Amino acid sequence: MNGSEGSAPIGRSGDTIFAVASGASRAAIAILRLTGPISGAIVKTVAGRLPAPRVATLATFRDPATGEPIDQGLVIFFQAPRSYTGEDGAEFHVHGGRAVVAGLIAAIGSIDGARAAEAGEFSRRALMNGKLDLGQVEGIGDLVAAETAAQRRQALRQTEGLLGRRAGRWRAALIEASARIAADIDFSDEGDVAAAPALDVAPIIAPVLAELRSELDAARAGERIREGLTIVIAGPPNAGKSTLLNALARRDVAIVSKHAGTTRDVLEVELDLGGYAALLIDTAGLRETADPVEQIGVSRALARAQKADLVLWLSEIGDGQAPDERLGGPELWRIATKADLAPDAVPSVGLCVSAASGLNLDILLDRLTHFAGQAGGAGHEGIITQERHRKSIAEAEGALARIQSNPDLAVEIIAEDLRAALFALERLVGRVDVEDVLGDIFSKFCIGK
Repeated sequence: MNGSEGSAPIGRSGDTIFAVASGASRAAIAILRLTGPISGAIVKTVAGRLPAPRVATLATFRDPATGEPIDQGLVIFFQAPRSYTGEDGAEFHVHGGRAVVAGLIAAIGSIDGARAAEAGEFSRRALMNGKLDLGQVEGIGDLVAAETAAQRRQALRQTEGLLGRRAGRWRAALIEASARIAADIDFSDEGDVAAAPALDVAPIIAPVLAELRSELDAARAGERIREGLTIVIAGPPNAGKSTLLNALARRDVAIVSKHAGTTRDVLEVELDLGGYAALLIDTAGLRETADPVEQIGVSRALARAQKADLVLWLSEIGDGQAPDERLGGPELWRIATKADLAPDAVPSVGLCVSAASGLNLDILLDRLTHFAGQAGGAGHEGIITQERHRKSIAEAEGALARIQSNPDLAVEIIAEDLRAALFALERLVGRVDVEDVLGDIFSKFCIGK
């Protein structure tokens, strides 16, 4: 048996690709994977024989040109279609020293028909060969990039096919509705057509429409998990914004000075709030100023605050300065700062904290963590994690809403709206019209995926 005997389709180029799948740093073990029509032949050439499929086998790997041993390790052969990509493939598990990995890469790369993989090319082949849908591919990319527990959980649901399963259920219902409408069109010459075709399919599309709307309502939560919350610290100059940023970040990020207007630009710090990613942003103090550089800082502060998920408005305890009216509509919490300088003062509104002494910082962090969980839709397994998902589901929802809200629609228009909804769902999972998004998706992948 050799690698050319697999039965699955191959990548569009027809060649066999390889890459290190275990990262570039030195480690105890490195994994080099390959996929394509001559995978079996490569294994036989480098390892001396082709082991039984899916069985980890100890072998000595040699340079094909010289026969010199490179390393001794495990090799696993995956015969099509029972592999990640659906093609013949293999994995070499070797010692993780750079010289060992470089020697194995050179040995495989010297074989005609083998080449180094491009970013995301393994997953692209899995998609093209029907082993993954587009949502699963995106989930894999998100799982590799996940930095918080919430991001990991959400990405894992996508890799397990949550998006594809829900879209498949909706698609099956709409196909049934389309069949009913097609029958009405076929028998229209005989006069045997429902008086109100939209009402005839209403029981089928109503549950789908309700679920689509539920997903759209929860869409921002999924995007917040993936991209992280944006929390802006705003307030007048010298209100303790930079000091609070440093305290929450647990390191010196911003320059702290008693002189007002020290911060001229935005400073960003990534936080993990109970498993939810957040970007904490320190901004320039908001005040009227003739300094052109400070004016730029104020403009940038307002721009970031207006797009934030949450604004922390800081003012010194006893000051109680009202929030700037230019901040716009984000949720806003008032925080009284420098409580250590006035221990007997009572803030008129909001939470009283001291970044210097740590007073109530634990309470603020608890509240921020709770807010992050609520904003991230804790407990809701939404499928919308990217703008592409939102757009496709919104298009399907719009088409079905037209049918539901217009019971007197002509049967041909109903059929067209059902086709539009089906097309949007097929684009959601990558069945159609997908090439324009693949480049962007796979450009974010590591080489070995």
